[in-house]
Amino acid sequence: MAKKDSRGQKEQSNSIAKNRAAFHNYEVLQKLECGMVLSGTEVKSLREGHVAFADAFASVQGDELFLYNLNISEYKMGNIFNHLAVRKRKLLAHKREIRKLRAATEQRGFTLVPLGMHWSRGLAKVEIGVVRGKQLHDKRDSIKKREQQRDAQRVMRNYGKG
Repeated sequence: MAKKDSRGQKEQSNSIAKNRAAFHNYEVLQKLECGMVLSGTEVKSLREGHVAFADAFASVQGDELFLYNLNISEYKMGNIFNHLAVRKRKLLAHKREIRKLRAATEQRGFTLVPLGMHWSRGLAKVEIGVVRGKQLHDKRDSIKKREQQRDAQRVMRNYGKG
């Protein structure tokens, strides 16, 4: 349900994009919202929604957090100062949070994956998740549960109509 502003009108969604493949391929164990260091044309391109999460991942190096392989398309109206579409981007988080992420990813089978991007008070934020890969049977189980929930909702919705 969309939020309403002070005049009672619907506000626009603050979501930029969501990494739907991550929720299908991975089991999300922990989430963290981080800021990103971006150039001006990257922000303009994000406002148009030109972002792709294919093969994107995050990594802790030293006391810093970086995002790799996130594709923010070049801004159409940009000039010679336009940004590179795929590059290493620094993520902004507290040192305490970065230490927790490092400890989580040092365990075998865990990695950091971007789950989505959104606007928060005019700033672009990325949601990073500590994830573990799903086996094929786990994917089948989650699909089965989702279909059962849909069927139950459909039955409940049509129950009073007779």
